[in-house]
Order: sequence, then structure tokens, then C-alpha cells
Amino acid sequence: MTTRRTTLTHISHPPGVHPSDGYTHVVTGPGRVAAVAGQMPFDENGELVGEGDPAAQTRQIFENMRGCLAAAGLTFDDIIKLTCYVTDIAHVPAFLAARDEFIDTTRPPASTVVQVVALYRPDLLLEVDALALAGADTAD
Repeated sequence: MTTRRTTLTHISHPPGVHPSDGYTHVVTGPGRVAAVAGQMPFDENGELVGEGDPAAQTRQIFENMRGCLAAAGLTFDDIIKLTCYVTDIAHVPAFLAARDEFIDTTRPPASTVVQVVALYRPDLLLEVDALALAGADTAD
């Protein structure tokens, strides 16, 4: 699979909208959309990584996401939208710090963080899904 870099437009400060802190309000570009299902903090053997540790769980989630993106010929640079579901809003700082190890913080994707009552299992602290944009010139 051959991939050429996607040209994305990041609009961080749309007119009349308060400037963002750590995310981009709008990301757009040419090409096809790849949807990455909600990733959970399980290793390749299905074992939970980082029990009780939101930063460790986030890192495992993003490692899983790296594999999903690579399978589609994409990278973190191609992500246009992240949605994070947390069981406690207090986990957000740890999530953001770990997320920033994987994404370009000068051009972050559009993002949403939602606190939820529960996830698939009670030991899961968060789950993250993504939309990525493969450039119109990406070939399989």
C-alpha cells in the first residue's frame, strides 16, 4: 500500500468562535474518510493495560489506534476527529498529556470529550474513536 501525505486544512479560530485550547475547531481536506472504531486499552493478547491508570490506558489506546491507522495506510497526522469517552472527567488531563505524545499538538484534530456512566467493562476508564482522512491521491 502506497500513501501520499494528505493535505489537511486546520481552522483553529473560525470567525465568531472562541479560540480553542488543545484542539482544532474544523479540519477538512480532500479524499476518503477512514473511521476507526472505539479503541480500548487491551494489548494484542486481549489483556487490559493500565488498570486504574488513565494515562497508561490512553497510551495503549493510541498504540492500538496506530495499528488501525497503519492498516489503512494512514498515520496520526491523517486524523481529523477524535472522540474520547471517559468514565470520570477528572481523567481528562491524563488523557490529554498522553494523547499529546502521539499527535502533532501544533495541528491537533477536532476533538470531543464526553463523560459517560460506564464503558464495556468496569475497569475501562476511557475509550477513543477517530475519523481520519486519506488524501485523494492515496493509492492502495
